[in-house]
Formats: sequence, C-alpha cells, structure tokens
Amino acid sequence: MTHVTEINDWRELSRYRLLSQSLLPQTRGATFFQTFEWLEAYWRHFGARQRLRVLIVSADDGPIGILPLVVKSEPTRLGSVRVLTYPLDGWGTFYGPIGPNPTATLTAGLRHIAATPRDWDLVDLRGIDADGIDAGRTMNAMRMAGLAASEQPLADCANIELATGVRRGIRKTSDAARCGIHKDSEVPNDWQTYWSTRKPRFRQNISRAERRLADQGEVTYLRYRPEGSRFDDGDPHWELYDACESIARRSWQGAATDGTTLSHKSVSEFLRDAHEAAAAAGGLDLNLLLVGGRPAAFAYNYHYRGSVYGLRMGYDQAVSTDGSGNVLLRRMIEDSFTRGDHLIDLGPASIDIKRHWATRIQKSYHYPYYAPLQIRAQALRMKRWLFKMQVAK
Repeated sequence: MTHVTEINDWRELSRYRLLSQSLLPQTRGATFFQTFEWLEAYWRHFGARQRLRVLIVSADDGPIGILPLVVKSEPTRLGSVRVLTYPLDGWGTFYGPIGPNPTATLTAGLRHIAATPRDWDLVDLRGIDADGIDAGRTMNAMRMAGLAASEQPLADCANIELATGVRRGIRKTSDAARCGIHKDSEVPNDWQTYWSTRKPRFRQNISRAERRLADQGEVTYLRYRPEGSRFDDGDPHWELYDACESIARRSWQGAATDGTTLSHKSVSEFLRDAHEAAAAAGGLDLNLLLVGGRPAAFAYNYHYRGSVYGLRMGYDQAVSTDGSGNVLLRRMIEDSFTRGDHLIDLGPASIDIKRHWATRIQKSYHYPYYAPLQIRAQALRMKRWLFKMQVAK
C-alpha cells in the first residue's frame, strides 16, 4: 500500500535532498532537470509566483518515488489560468517522476491530486517521452485518477544516439529515414561509424569550414565538464561562462525577443545560478571553440550520467562566419563518443538544421486535463479543440 506526503514549503522540502539524490540514479532516462540542484535554482528565481506541490510517495519499506509539481499562473487570450505541471518551463524536453517505480509514483501521486482541494484549472504534464520510457504510464495514471487527458504533441527533439543497441519504439519511420537511419537499425557506437552515416555533401561542408577556420588562426576546442564538489571539482570557472554569454550577446540570439538567451536580462541571473549549481552537482558540460585565441562559438549543455542536453548554442559573427558553430558541434560529438556518452539531445527548435546531425527525431508530448466545472478552463479547452480542427482541415 502506498502513502503520499505533500510538501508545499521549500524549507521542509530541503530535508528531502538526500532522498532525491538517492532516487535519481535509479530513475530511467534521468536528466539534470530532475536533480534537486535544478529545482533549487528554479524555485529561488520563480517560486514566489508559484505554489510548490512536491509529492513523496512511500510504500511499506519507505519512499519509492518523488513527483515534483508546481501550480503556476499562465496567461491565455481568455485570461489567466492556474496550471498544475512539472517545474520545467520549457528549459528541457523530457520530464517525469523520480525513482525506480514511476508507475506507482504517478498513480499514487495523481490520485492524491484528484482527492485534494483543487487549486488549479488545468493539469498539464509536459515533456513526456511517450514513445520511449514513459510507455503510456502517464496517460494511464491520469485516467485511473479520474483526470482523463488527451495526448498532444509538444515538440520535436533532435537526438544523437551514441550507444550500441537496437532502436525501438519509433512511431513514424519517416523522421528516422530523413536522418539517414531506419527503424530497428543499429545505433552507432563509434565516431567513424556515426560520421559515415551523414550525407556526403554535409560532411564536405564541415571539412571546408574546418579549413577556412584554420586559415584564420589556430582552432582550439575546449570542453569543461567538472565532476562536482563531492570530488573537489565543482569550480564554475566563470571566465568560461562569461565567454559563452558574451558570444550569445553578439550572436543573432542577442536580438531575439523570447527572453531565453544566456544574455537576456529576464533569465541571465537564473541561468548563472543554475550554472553554479550544475558545476557543483557535476552536471555542467560547457563547450567553446576558439579561433586565433578568440572565442568564436559555444555549446552550453547540462549532462547526467552520459546523457547530454544542449541548452543553448551560438557563434560570434564578428570572429568568423565560416561555420564555427558546425565545427564546434562536430568536435563535441566526436569527443562525446570518446568519453562514452550515450545520448546528446540537441533540443527542440531549428529542427531542419539539427536534423543533419540527428540519428533520431524524438517527440515529446503533453497531457492536458481541464477542470470540468471551471468555465475559463473549459473555454480554453474548446478554443484549442477548434484550432486543432481548423489545422486538420
């Protein structure tokens, strides 16, 4: 029999840090976004406008899982809606319960949500790997809790699989074929095999970019991946982060209006806090390419146990326009094969560009459930349904 303890106060939740750190290594497909360190940085910057609802699920022998949830107000054209969701906010692509028993954790946690006073208008669990490790458990758990939701696509994510094995569970093989692979094909386990699957013209373009950069000065690739403070290796090396931030400021991203670039004021302090937390936790993966000693391109990532997530990339046009970003990616991927990484998630957006590198385009999903007696929530549901019907025509 399971029991659920709900935590709404951060000071109380901090007592569960060690529990979270012990359950995360037992979590299939875990990412840095599920670490206590990420949640701590997230809550420090955004918690004042949200309500914490972290559920600790226990069985007779003790805790078996954690379901981190928050209630946040989100603007819509129909007005503000209270959404119960994961503490991700679009920074990562996949999320889920923490621990070795995701089915029991989701089932008990969502039944608890359904049975307690409603402080939300919409339950929307986002970033679900329905084609992979989730295997339908989120949809089933919501239905069993009386929160019957529909499966909705959220984003396409460009993945590079680096570990030996057979690929399973691709719903649409056309995505795989466009990446030069096929359903149930072998995943490349070395750089040369992977590189040989890229299209010849693409490989030629990268080689040409390498030569052009070399004509401008010595090309140096630098990767910083500390092991973490428990190994006395948690230095954030701010000079490296500052170099990434400076490149972002001078790249096309600096003029973007979405407010998510490393240099944007709305998120820069949060990302700097997350950087320090990632370095201390051993979850930082920072990549720089220097041309003639000048920082030319960066790829800023998080990682957890061989799974790398590409948070942001950019290049400085003032240093070079000769493909420095692509050259950096090539060297980063080759180095990841050498290190023994098993996955690089290049993230959503710009899929047409990232597709050249990907071995798989993986979809993430979300599962919205609208409170039946909440007028605004039902109006939002109807509006989204009508939009979906119009798009389908």
